[in-house]
Amino acid sequence: MTTIKQVAVIGAGVMGAGIAAHIANSGTPVLLLDIVPDGAKNRNAVAEGAVAKMLKTDPAPFMSKRVAKLITCGNIEDDLDKIAKCDWIIEAVIERLDIKQDLYRKIDAVRAKGSVVSSNTSTIPLATLIGGMDDSFAQDFIITHFFNPPRYMRLLELVGSGVTRDGVIDMVADFADRKLGKTCVTCHDEPGFIANRLGVYWIQAAMVEAMDRKLTVEEADSVIGRPFGIPKTGVFGLMDLVGLDLMPHVQSSMAGLLDKSDPFHAIYRESELVGKLIADGYTGRKGKGGFYRLNRDGGEKIKESVDLQTGEFSQSEKARISSVRAAGKDPRKMMEATDKGGQYGRAVMGKTLAYAAFIAESAANSILDVDDAMKLGYAWKTGPFELIDAIGVDVLISMLEEDGIEVPALLKKAAGKSFYKVEDGELYYLGFDGDYTKVTRPDGVLLLEDIKRKSEPVAGNRAASLWDIGDGVACLEFHTKMNALDADVLGAIKTSIRAVKKQFKAMVIYNEASNFSAGANLGLALFAANIAAWPEIENLVETGQETYKALKYSPFPVVGAPSGLALGGGCEVLLHCDAVQAHGETYIGLVEPGVGLIPAWGGCKEMIRRWAENPKFVKGPMAPSAKAFEIISVATVAKSAMEAKENLFFRETDGITMNRNRLLADAKERALSMVDGYDAPEEFTYRLPGESARVAFEMAVDGFHRLGKATDYDRVVAGELAKVLAGGDTDVTEELSEDDILELEREGFMRLVRNEGTMARVEHMLLTGKPLRN
Repeated sequence: MTTIKQVAVIGAGVMGAGIAAHIANSGTPVLLLDIVPDGAKNRNAVAEGAVAKMLKTDPAPFMSKRVAKLITCGNIEDDLDKIAKCDWIIEAVIERLDIKQDLYRKIDAVRAKGSVVSSNTSTIPLATLIGGMDDSFAQDFIITHFFNPPRYMRLLELVGSGVTRDGVIDMVADFADRKLGKTCVTCHDEPGFIANRLGVYWIQAAMVEAMDRKLTVEEADSVIGRPFGIPKTGVFGLMDLVGLDLMPHVQSSMAGLLDKSDPFHAIYRESELVGKLIADGYTGRKGKGGFYRLNRDGGEKIKESVDLQTGEFSQSEKARISSVRAAGKDPRKMMEATDKGGQYGRAVMGKTLAYAAFIAESAANSILDVDDAMKLGYAWKTGPFELIDAIGVDVLISMLEEDGIEVPALLKKAAGKSFYKVEDGELYYLGFDGDYTKVTRPDGVLLLEDIKRKSEPVAGNRAASLWDIGDGVACLEFHTKMNALDADVLGAIKTSIRAVKKQFKAMVIYNEASNFSAGANLGLALFAANIAAWPEIENLVETGQETYKALKYSPFPVVGAPSGLALGGGCEVLLHCDAVQAHGETYIGLVEPGVGLIPAWGGCKEMIRRWAENPKFVKGPMAPSAKAFEIISVATVAKSAMEAKENLFFRETDGITMNRNRLLADAKERALSMVDGYDAPEEFTYRLPGESARVAFEMAVDGFHRLGKATDYDRVVAGELAKVLAGGDTDVTEELSEDDILELEREGFMRLVRNEGTMARVEHMLLTGKPLRN
């Protein structure tokens, strides 16, 4: 298989530029081209402007600003011949067939033989795109449909034609999988492919039903949310996020492409309200707002929402639908409820799930692909066929018949059965032929969910479990809410250390939740503080310090494998591992100052050590403490695994896995590579700068306070942090042990936890999810 070593992206709009940025994230050089603006002095202005804008965008398209240098900007008139050095050429220009085909002819004249050309289109069929093109071009041409934003959305839809050369799809899929972290779904050349075909239908059904049933947008979003495993944005919040101006174009395009017998036509109608919102500048979050907006009332921002009947905005009110509360996360309960919420949920999701069964065979290779497309393209927690199983196939069929909705043939095939089943610990799915097929994973993919299906934990408790993942490696999994850390998690870590010593060669710390760990359980801390249970709090701090230290110096290699949030105590777990194999989308930091505390499970001592041992950093006792203070005092969060290396939350030698599904296998391989000749690290001796450094750190904070960048209580928290990082009353002639630093951490933490300012921050964080600036 040919390796993709260089890529060209033509079209530097939002999607094209985002695709180029993410390819650069993989370490691959990218040529980004666009038109020459009329009368421009800088002929590369469009592409260069796109890169400059992305460097300022949040959420960031780049995993590190450093990778932007992998993008070479140019223009189509002067630089198109440079694509001759590219293995993959991605077209991401305006959705006009004439413009695309004109560009294809120019590309074909200069590209290297055998290079792949793909379009990012989601509205023009592949057969139409290659119509009239040379056979040699058609054989190398496919559709690669990225989802926006390209860095964060894990789905990539791939479409080939009957003349596509063998190996083209496989080559792109392999690169996208391993280098870009995508789950690649091969689709048939049908309008909208899979995700948008079903997603646009779902959005249209939800919008029409909400308007016809006179629901508020808050009510609609609450129903089409948690009960169905759909993000809390629901439908109207999702349209605001995507952009209202995009939806009419996509919907009308779908209506024009689909056969008149398609069920989409029964629910499609143009919305006067949406047209008016767009005309008034309400294009979603990128504009003045959309179905929701923030309106200033004096100095306060008030959230408002539009009335779907009148088009007028008023203050947004939380939906209070009893069936939503009663259903919880149970889609069947939601659809069986008889109030307006249940009737709405049944109308929308009944039609949507029926449509999933209607399109599956024509659009996809299996129901697995349909489920993956909606989970990764629209962030559903469960795919449509998994939802049907949760409701019950026969229950859904009965509902559809009662509601006068035609039952698709695929749903009839599943009558009396389910779309998925487990036998002997193996997962099977129902094929389009009516027979079950075993789910197989690609080489290099190891999922804990598969291991858990066929085995029992080696050890553990209600908060964490230890699993045997083969080849002498154990996996420690946290499974509390948000994987928050408490006494039970610490107990499980201790138990796991003992078990691994006896039975295994190495241990990986990993889980398949959305977040590795959001840190210590603040709710328990607040409760303990409210009843003045200070000895219990101090005991928990001390237990955490002992546990993490035992982890660090255990006689076997420990590899942390985080994804998502790794904050506070979750970050400290990783700081005590021998190595980290991180998913590229890991967001890590010692955020304790945000809740009025300081790291007290060894985070301070480990950050000082990392900067002291960094061969590229300034030597001497002051610089490592100063750098640690700079990072921790403002609760720095690295917004990618690459950024985590820049802050030394991860070491330069730690690994990054781009595909979330490959993380456990990569971490296991890393752990096994460390087994032979493994020696636990030696304890570190600290020489810290003492009182002069503490004063310097506090003066720096005072300067920020005078500028209004630090609050009164920031000064209090920073003062305690300064004492720890300076080493207390030590001086550079004295040596401090790790235990000495841990004692300073513990003392500072306990002083802060008794302070009303800290308790106000903790309570505010628990209530709002946002830091209090007191």
